[in-house]
Amino acid sequence: MNRERRKAENLRGVGDRGQWASKTEYVLSVAGNVVGLGNVWRFPYLCYKNGGGAFLVPYTLLAVVCGIPLFLMETSFGQYTQEGFITCWRKLCPLAEGIGYGFFIMKLYDFSYILVQVWALFYLVYSVRAQLPWATCDNTWNTVYCLGLQSFNSSNVTAAYTNISSAATEFWERRVLNMSSGIEELGSLSWELVLCLLFSWMFCYFTIWKGIKSSGKVAYFTATFPYVMLFILLIRGLTLPGAWEGVYYYLYPDINRLANLEVWTEALSQIFFSYSLVIGTLNVLGSYNHYNNNCYKDCFWLCLLNSGTSFVAGFVVFSVLGFMAQKLGVTVDNVAESGPGLAFITYPQATAMMHLPQFWTFCFFLMLILLAVDTHFVTVETVITSVSDLFPAFFRAPRRREIFVFIICLTFFLLHLPLVSQAGIYIFQLVDYYGCTRASQNLMTVFQCFAVAWVFGADRLLCIIEDMTGHRPSVFFQLCWKFLIPLLSLISFILYLVHFQHVKINEKYVYPDWAYALGWTMTLSSVLIVPLYAAGQLCLASGTLRQRFDVLCHPAEDPPGPKTEEGVQLSSL
Repeated sequence: MNRERRKAENLRGVGDRGQWASKTEYVLSVAGNVVGLGNVWRFPYLCYKNGGGAFLVPYTLLAVVCGIPLFLMETSFGQYTQEGFITCWRKLCPLAEGIGYGFFIMKLYDFSYILVQVWALFYLVYSVRAQLPWATCDNTWNTVYCLGLQSFNSSNVTAAYTNISSAATEFWERRVLNMSSGIEELGSLSWELVLCLLFSWMFCYFTIWKGIKSSGKVAYFTATFPYVMLFILLIRGLTLPGAWEGVYYYLYPDINRLANLEVWTEALSQIFFSYSLVIGTLNVLGSYNHYNNNCYKDCFWLCLLNSGTSFVAGFVVFSVLGFMAQKLGVTVDNVAESGPGLAFITYPQATAMMHLPQFWTFCFFLMLILLAVDTHFVTVETVITSVSDLFPAFFRAPRRREIFVFIICLTFFLLHLPLVSQAGIYIFQLVDYYGCTRASQNLMTVFQCFAVAWVFGADRLLCIIEDMTGHRPSVFFQLCWKFLIPLLSLISFILYLVHFQHVKINEKYVYPDWAYALGWTMTLSSVLIVPLYAAGQLCLASGTLRQRFDVLCHPAEDPPGPKTEEGVQLSSL
């Protein structure tokens, strides 16, 4: 039997689940997911903060040792099992199925990132006004301490103005967020943000309601257009006065920073974050591929695209920050911030100083929305897929998927309403900080590497990849999966605990103790389910303890198909 015929037979029954209509849809969907907000603001800031150009050393090294091997592992066993991130473990190591449920919980926390779309959509609407509201202090929400762009420079900031705030900061905190005094004070809902939230969830629904048949088509636009915006903003940024001063701050190498272990752990965390590793996304997207898709080649190109985009985004961000620093008469380190502060305060303030400020602001927030949209609808799609694979007979019936997707979108729209209240930023920061932390990522990485590389077998996975792609990966990948990645993850976890600090808002607001307890509950909820599920499986299985381990560590389905000389099973279904 020739290879193509055997692959077709192995894929019997997958038609109801669906597959990518073309290789392009898969590549764009993965690229759209992994190239996101982490590239635009998180990587440039970490690079600046941790040694500039010197940060590229640990980032590149850890991308080779951890990023690419994990990317290949997750996409390949997704393609092999043709299952979501829960049921795939039944064909790898049933005892480790708790990893899939842990991913499921982490994904639900990730749903809250739709708030970034909501904020960006709010700014996009206001960017078409004749006068940008974050450029002046003539608005009802401004305080007496507000300084507009015309007066906000170093010569005007004297000791008499100890409580000054920029117009952009006041628009963000007092108009967009309308922040209450703390998480205890929920306050009222912002009807404008509620409408933006509703629109965002509606867009998500109509993107994924037909599965990859619809989301794959949407990716043609949402994955490519941000690159057009990024290129436009790059050209504009590099032609601004003071831009190269910002680029210097971005890339200036501080070799001494490489001796700090925290720099290395932050580089590892950034790779996990931007590559969408150890959260179930890659194996779900890979599961829609044909069995003989060359996931080995895809892995290298997609990782290169992600890291390259991160590097280029740094020039976009810091060229604008250099321009802003020159305008304000300050150094770049006084205007550079991370996270929401960069995207919703510093960058809008900078574009307001340019010629045609409405156009540049519109471009920036349109790019931000599309980056967030791509990541969000893939996140929701992976959850829908994994639950559907858990109950295929029920969810693959006509129209049931559409109903299920509608229920999920409606439910989380209602659950996210507190995020657009006056205490929304406090809730969001709590979920962001504790829901999917470096600690949970590190421990889940150890669990996954142990289950795949040691129990299922690293050599067995290499044989499977060779059968699927025709290329056998280097033994280097086996060494990474079995030793290097778990070791580095454990070191990162230990350093996380040693240097741990509770989250604060603006380094001032301290959450109440019950909020911190809730945060740790979120962190532990995804991690503890792995050993608890395994213990439950062992208790429910029959036979001696040794027999239970043997059964649960062996794939639940061992389908017929060709084997290597060592007896390794190769076929898919």
